[in-house]
Amino acid sequence: MPDKTYKRHDRSDIFIHWFNAACWLLLLLTGVGLIQNPAIDPFGSGYPAWLRSVVGGGGNLLAIHEGIGLVWIAGFILYTVVNFRGAKFFLAEVFAVSPARDMGWMLKKIVLMTLGPKALKMVGADPALPDQGYYNMGQKAFAQASVVGGVVIAVTGVIMYLSDRTFGAESTGMIGWAVAVHFISVGLVFAGLLVHVYMAAISPDERPGFKSMFTGVVPGGYAKHHHRLWWEKVRTEPEQGSE
Repeated sequence: MPDKTYKRHDRSDIFIHWFNAACWLLLLLTGVGLIQNPAIDPFGSGYPAWLRSVVGGGGNLLAIHEGIGLVWIAGFILYTVVNFRGAKFFLAEVFAVSPARDMGWMLKKIVLMTLGPKALKMVGADPALPDQGYYNMGQKAFAQASVVGGVVIAVTGVIMYLSDRTFGAESTGMIGWAVAVHFISVGLVFAGLLVHVYMAAISPDERPGFKSMFTGVVPGGYAKHHHRLWWEKVRTEPEQGSE
């Protein structure tokens, strides 16, 4: 008998996830191309020069980067308007943290991934992870950083966009801070993104969760093991599952 599946994401959730991923990829590639400092250039000095030659100069590259950023911001505003309930549910879930259960999950997960279950048993701790809800604490932590970081990146990006269009010389200090905070926020969120990509797309245990970002559903066994608190809520609801 095939494992029962449970609806995890609707089409708007799937769209905004991949829309965000595509925008982030393009923003990173164009943003790195705008860097002209060999000391901090992650791709080497040849990449910015090559990319600028492809698009016809630094001015065009900046315009492309700004355009993608504005589309990214507009996309999230539109998603929030069209699917306000979904956005509200997402924010409520990722920012609802149980200190005992969720932080215990996070600490145990780190130990299990680095030292293995024997390390927990040596100190008398049960290697079993605490039950999690719709999102586990690892997903919540990345989502929280993404939401806060995304807002900061968007706001500082708009300030930088308006810097030579609206603001005068008296705003030089604010613009300088916006540039610094923008780069720092991108770096921090990108670091979390690398962990997110590994856990979601590469880790075998999370493979069904990754597939759900295409299909919208997860197997019952996966839901029970990884998101038991959520599974217990939806398993008796016929409209949530399909054979």
